Amino acid sequence: MDVLATASRGLVAAGNRLAASAERVSRMGFDESVDYVHEAVEQVTAKQEFRANLQVIRFADDMWRALLAIQSR
Repeated sequence: MDVLATASRGLVAAGNRLAASAERVSRMGFDESVDYVHEAVEQVTAKQEFRANLQVIRFADDMWRALLAIQSR
């Protein structure tokens, strides 16, 4: 399992989720079925997903640096 690839796909998915929600919000004046509260929750959730995947990448980077430090001794 490639952790970086998984986290990268997670970043893309979170970005897509945010973009889709933003597009729906932009139609609010024309489409009465758009629920602003739901879209606000979608955007906050996308932000948290993005943040979590970014933390996975940072953690993997820290582990890689620690391994290189051990090997260079």
